Amino acid sequence: MADNLVLSIDGMGGDHAPDTVVEGVDIAARANPGIRFLLHGDAARLNALLERFPAAKAASTVAHAEKAIGMEMKASQALRQGKDSSLWNAVASVEKGEANAVVSAGNTGAFMAISMLRLRTMEGVHRPALATRWPTIKGGYTVILDVGATVDADGEQLVEFAIMGEAFARAVTGKARPTVSLLNVGAEEQKGHEEIRAAAKLIREAGVDLDFQGFVEGDDIAKGTVDVVVTDGFTGNIALKAGEGTARLVSHFLREALTGGFLAKLGALIAYPALRQLR
Repeated sequence: MADNLVLSIDGMGGDHAPDTVVEGVDIAARANPGIRFLLHGDAARLNALLERFPAAKAASTVAHAEKAIGMEMKASQALRQGKDSSLWNAVASVEKGEANAVVSAGNTGAFMAISMLRLRTMEGVHRPALATRWPTIKGGYTVILDVGATVDADGEQLVEFAIMGEAFARAVTGKARPTVSLLNVGAEEQKGHEEIRAAAKLIREAGVDLDFQGFVEGDDIAKGTVDVVVTDGFTGNIALKAGEGTARLVSHFLREALTGGFLAKLGALIAYPALRQLR
């Protein structure tokens, strides 16, 4: 990590904030001594927590915020009532040049709305996208976007997501030419709805500098068939939640199988290191 990097942190964002937020800052501070943290939120609570985490305390500055945006608050409500909240102030710190990036584990819709209002988008980008890295059987990750920000993306916006996703993959993995595909119900050219086919046509005909591989299907995400999978926020969010639910289901079945009797428990004990790695 570069020295002099400042991260603006929404100290009150998330289901278990501020405790887990400060703990996360401590982990990051120990792993990356050159980073500074600007923590926004209830100063009394944050300062008390920092006393338990010396690395976080040494690397952090606390900026008091009167309010916290709850997970249940709608994005429109957050824009009206969220001023002087920990999330609003965390984003504003980047706008003012006080920090290089903002981190929040809180209300995603509010985070996106406030960021759009305060930071705007880069030239040529009309809608935001949420990206996630999905583990693959090849041992790496597939970047998939959008997973919830723009639920009804049209063909041109999908092309923008492809460009942003490819840039993100290059920055994170260092790969010079990440491969990019559009998520579809089949790999054949005639498959899919109009917007997805329009996006593929635009990428090919507009001469966009991407290593475009056409269409992939849902199981290609975990296979690692390509480096970047592009879709709209509606489909991407369903895929993400289905993947999370499947992981919990497999974990539940595995726990039942390994606690079903003496021999099963003995096998679980022997396999514990591998099971811990799997978790």
